Amino acid sequence: MLAVNYSNIRNNLKNYCDKVTDEYETVVVTRKNEKNVVLLSLVEYNALTKAARNAEYLNMLDRAMEQIARGEGKLHELIEADDE
Repeated sequence: MLAVNYSNIRNNLKNYCDKVTDEYETVVVTRKNEKNVVLLSLVEYNALTKAARNAEYLNMLDRAMEQIARGEGKLHELIEADDE
């Protein structure tokens, strides 16, 4: 991970973008008042958001299994698909 100030990244944006995409580097852009931002590749961003969605889904399943274990589940009839 690299930490770069705003002026440096502004003057060398292409080089830092190449580091992010070609070398899978993460760049923290430091700014005044700790309003920092992170520059990362779209591939890395997509992987992070997918992992977060998967974790959220697995937590939902864990909560559902805990409810079932406590006897809080509900029985529903299956809905049959119409044969058309």
